[in-house]
Parts: sequence; structure tokens; C-alpha cells
Amino acid sequence: MVEFQRKDFYSYEDFLEIMRLLRAPGGCPWDREQTHSSIRRNFLEETYEVLDAIDHDDASGMCEELGDVLMQVAFHAQIEAERGRFTMANVVDGVARKLVYRHPHVFGTVKADTPEQVLDNWEAIKQKEKDEQTISEGMRRVARAL
Repeated sequence: MVEFQRKDFYSYEDFLEIMRLLRAPGGCPWDREQTHSSIRRNFLEETYEVLDAIDHDDASGMCEELGDVLMQVAFHAQIEAERGRFTMANVVDGVARKLVYRHPHVFGTVKADTPEQVLDNWEAIKQKEKDEQTISEGMRRVARAL
């Protein structure tokens, strides 16, 4: 048993601590032995379950399944934290930086009044980030699993 205090409501920080404890000595034997590869399929399954909840406009299901996807993200980040390569804080910082950078019409001086202009800007920014000159170079960034 690990030292842990149950609560009526858990915060984001509590959640990350729970994930850490599950993988720590004295935590869950199953969680401790998992690798990126062993839980890869779980990530995909949880993603499909979110999509199903969205398709059915099931708010309760969506909330639960989004939590399961978040758990998968935190699980993979915890594995990497243990390896000393990055943490969940790095994941959050990276996506926050990306959102600010790719929304210059909100956080900068670029003008985009329509969703189409936003998407055009987004693609141009991604091409610049990836140093892509052609459409075929952009196609190479599509995940092979797709």
C-alpha cells in the first residue's frame, strides 16, 4: 500500500500523483510493467470510445472517455519521466506553446476573420515549422498508422 489520502474531488495535480504512485514501487504490478508498446492499443481504443460518445452526443460518456484518453497521455508521459526524457509538464508546455504560436490572429497581429483564413494560416505556419516547400513534403508528416 502507498501513502495516499482519498478526496471527494481530485485536481489535475492529484491525478498526476496517482499516475506516479501506480507506477512507483508498492504501486500496481500491472501498471509498473507497462511500456509504450504494451498500452499502445489501449490509447487507440480509448480514442475510438471518445469518438463514439461524440457521435452520440453523450456528454457523460464523453467526459469519461476523455478522462481515459488523458490517462493514456499521462501514462506515456510518466513512462518517459521515469526514463528522464520528458514529463507531463513538458507535454503541457509544448502544446501550450504550439497553440500560442499557431494562433497569431489571437495572440499576435495576424488578421483572420473567417475559419477558412485561420486554417490557411495554420497550414502555412505548419509548413514553415516543418520547413516544407511542397505538398508532398506535407504529406510525409501524416502518421504512417493512418
